[in-house]
Amino acid sequence: MLRAALGGSSFVGVFARATDDCVVVRPDVDDELREALSDELEVPAVATTLGGSSTVGALCAGNGNGLLVTSRLRDHERERLEAVIDSVTELPGRINAAGNVVLANDTGAYVHSDLSEEAVTAVEDGLGVPVERGDVAGVRTVGTAAVATGRGVLCHPKATDAELDALEELLGVPADIGTINYGAPLVGSGLVANANGYVVGQETTGPELGRIEDALGYIG
Repeated sequence: MLRAALGGSSFVGVFARATDDCVVVRPDVDDELREALSDELEVPAVATTLGGSSTVGALCAGNGNGLLVTSRLRDHERERLEAVIDSVTELPGRINAAGNVVLANDTGAYVHSDLSEEAVTAVEDGLGVPVERGDVAGVRTVGTAAVATGRGVLCHPKATDAELDALEELLGVPADIGTINYGAPLVGSGLVANANGYVVGQETTGPELGRIEDALGYIG
């Protein structure tokens, strides 16, 4: 576990995104912290902007089959990603902050309810998994309301039992609720995780860490 701030913010999920193959992180993170992120998650770190923005956690999502990114991706950013990731797919349409609107692991993807058919097809093709539309606790930006890995899903504390059951069936792993950063409900904004480990905002409390570790299968 690593408690951190990125760009002075405890909402680390806005500025970084991890899969089991890499962690994408905003480019101005200092070398020591970037190495700490890489060590904790046991994957190479790719320091880059996406679409010229440092909010890279909000703008990409991925799994073992590839990375899904904003359609505003620039050529030099694509080159930086493709040096580490084999498959990089742009999310078409008006709603293309992929990290905010896609929750995925290697088994399935749960996406914003207003995502177009074209965008859903791009998710299916880019991540190689079945896709379902929906929300979590009334939040349509499902990538901010939950975090999924190959071990578990941590969801907004107001997620219903029916939503947790649906996520468990789609993503093939246990789902539970929790918070980050001393009670913040949008767990995806303050948690960066893969099967190997996790990075969380520095204001996250001990009991919150316990819920994260239990939900994402790091215990036992």
